[in-house]
Amino acid sequence: MWEIFEKKEVAKSLKKAPIEVIKKYEIWKRIVEIQGTYGLRLIRGFRDEKLRGDLDGMRSSRLNYQWRVVYKIEEECLRVLVIEINPHKY
Repeated sequence: MWEIFEKKEVAKSLKKAPIEVIKKYEIWKRIVEIQGTYGLRLIRGFRDEKLRGDLDGMRSSRLNYQWRVVYKIEEECLRVLVIEINPHKY
């Protein structure tokens, strides 16, 4: 079973997020707890991907067309650290 840790900023971001994003994030967390990040890759709607540039070493999943969850994997401990949830800037 994987553990999920959230930074303080995540709670603040979720207060601003639409209800469907909050619900999708809860689904995202449940999948990660049970199957780890491998489970996210099986569901195409999340479009889980490795990030580059300033966020190298982190991953991103879509919660909807605009909102993303950015996280980091610590596999030796089966731990996921959620860095932020934010609307993607286009």
